[in-house]
Amino acid sequence: MEVFWFMFCSMIETLAIYSLIMSLFRFKTSEYIWQALFVMLFANLQSFILRNELSLAFVAPLITIVIFIFLFTTVIKVPVLWSATCTIIAYVLYALIQTVYVMALFESVEEVQTPGTDAYVLQLISGATALLLSCLMYRFGIGFSFDFEKLRFKFEHIVMTVLIVTVLLLVSVIFYYNRIWINIIFFAITFGLFIYYMIRTEEKDVNDD
Repeated sequence: MEVFWFMFCSMIETLAIYSLIMSLFRFKTSEYIWQALFVMLFANLQSFILRNELSLAFVAPLITIVIFIFLFTTVIKVPVLWSATCTIIAYVLYALIQTVYVMALFESVEEVQTPGTDAYVLQLISGATALLLSCLMYRFGIGFSFDFEKLRFKFEHIVMTVLIVTVLLLVSVIFYYNRIWINIIFFAITFGLFIYYMIRTEEKDVNDD
């Protein structure tokens, strides 16, 4: 039964992150949904093994992010740089939502750190919130619509690539230490930084036209 609840709640969670990424690209969540569900199932299986069999819970988020990047690069055909950027933005936004719920509803991070009722409740309410947010984003056209193929890989993009790699490494460290205030500060700053970069890129693309 524990495996069922873990997989079910994790599926809601990864579906919410996928939906956020799609909304950032201004794509419908239903597009590529079957391919996405298969990838999410794989991501959740590896997460279960890492958390419950190998005691490497802090590595699971990093691998999930990489799996999403591969999904958007290989299946949805978004250039890898932008797949990574929007995946990280969506993941950071979701982590920020979840951290707020931890602060509001639970006494400590440790209370929801291991699989159980509290952890599953947190995943469900965070996932539902993120899904609602992604629906609103798509409904009101909140996202990025620049032409990926027209963007050139310049020095600024090299810096962004290094930054993405750094963020991926820091995400693992943050989840390893799991301090709630560090989470809030890190995720808020990272989310703001990536959003600023994406807005600048879209404006530049519009001006080039």
